[in-house]
Amino acid sequence: MAGFQCPFCSAIMAVTPDTQTIRRPSFSFSDESPLLKGFSDSCLDISFYQCPHCKEYTILAKGIGFAVKDVNTAIRPQSQARKYPDYIPLAIRSDYEEASAILYLSPKASATLSRRCLQGMIRDFFQISKGNLFEEINAIKDKIPTEQWAVLDGVRRIGNIGAHMEKDINLIVDIEPDEAQKLIKLIELLLQQWYIERHNQQELFADIIGIDQAKQQERKKTE
Repeated sequence: MAGFQCPFCSAIMAVTPDTQTIRRPSFSFSDESPLLKGFSDSCLDISFYQCPHCKEYTILAKGIGFAVKDVNTAIRPQSQARKYPDYIPLAIRSDYEEASAILYLSPKASATLSRRCLQGMIRDFFQISKGNLFEEINAIKDKIPTEQWAVLDGVRRIGNIGAHMEKDINLIVDIEPDEAQKLIKLIELLLQQWYIERHNQQELFADIIGIDQAKQQERKKTE
């Protein structure tokens, strides 16, 4: 069953009739199904999600009529950014939050910020700083899985589309919101794997060492 992550409390909810409702208003109709023949060229697909944990509503809108295909936006909340703990550097969190905030306004700029966020993460987590992101990604090639390395290099290239003009200035390579959102999802995955899991591991190890030291002290008292 498909899942949806609540942007308010980060809980994963099952997408069911109890948590999701879709409305399809248009210029001519208040709620029209696109499955019907002749649906309006102004028809929108508005998805409402209610989180069963925090009871907050998330509202997303997407154009499905041919005249409104350019509509693809978050209505509530306008940014889907998660809140991350303070042990993740502020610069990284700021780039991630800004990339999320402008996802629908400018997918190309969002992809560029995801690229910069990735660079900041590599420099901080692996303590590597080279002349450019290409060299930094190559420097960690033997430190991460091959598949992950290829994905990071893909983020670099996609982000370049927003950062640099094509040689032919008449050539426009667009990045769609869904594509930019996948880059943000990757950043979230790396934040989880690199920072949060490391932090949780360090806390667990410290707790076990503390337990061991306390038990050894108890043993000494009985000797």
